[in-house]
Amino acid sequence: MRSLRFILPAIAFAVVAAFMLVALTSGRDPKEIPSPLIGKPAPAFTLPLLAQADQNWSPETMRGQVWLLNVWASWCAPCLVEHPELLKLARGKALPVIGFNYKDEPAAASAWLDKHGNPYTTIVADRNGRAAFDYGVYGVPETFLIDRNGTIRYKHVGPLTVEVIADKLLPMAQALAR
Repeated sequence: MRSLRFILPAIAFAVVAAFMLVALTSGRDPKEIPSPLIGKPAPAFTLPLLAQADQNWSPETMRGQVWLLNVWASWCAPCLVEHPELLKLARGKALPVIGFNYKDEPAAASAWLDKHGNPYTTIVADRNGRAAFDYGVYGVPETFLIDRNGTIRYKHVGPLTVEVIADKLLPMAQALAR
């Protein structure tokens, strides 16, 4: 009996260590967090426009187009890191980028865009974070690629990079547009 007291914890430790080893050597990028929303319809919402709070916007207006939903905030330092890449993407007009301003003050968000440039086709304001919750957003920036039928095809957590845009987002967007 006494040896069981030591054997069971050792077995439990070995099982946990095996799972960790598999996770670390699987070649998966830890920044790519699988989303249960991939392959499912993007959650519907109606939010006010950042610049015109008396007007609302819904993803339904993008039906028939492949587009990006970029969740950002003026208080988000990593959002500033990805911002030059979003500006380049917008200049290339490869696909519409909808800005989803998350838990931010509209005046601060507008001032941030005035200072750094506006890559967004449209910007909605989710001041309380309720719509973002439906998308599984737990931090910013996060970016979703949504197809013509309104289905989420890809989610990127963290700042977009040249490589992510060139190697993943644009090829996927082009394939979905066909």
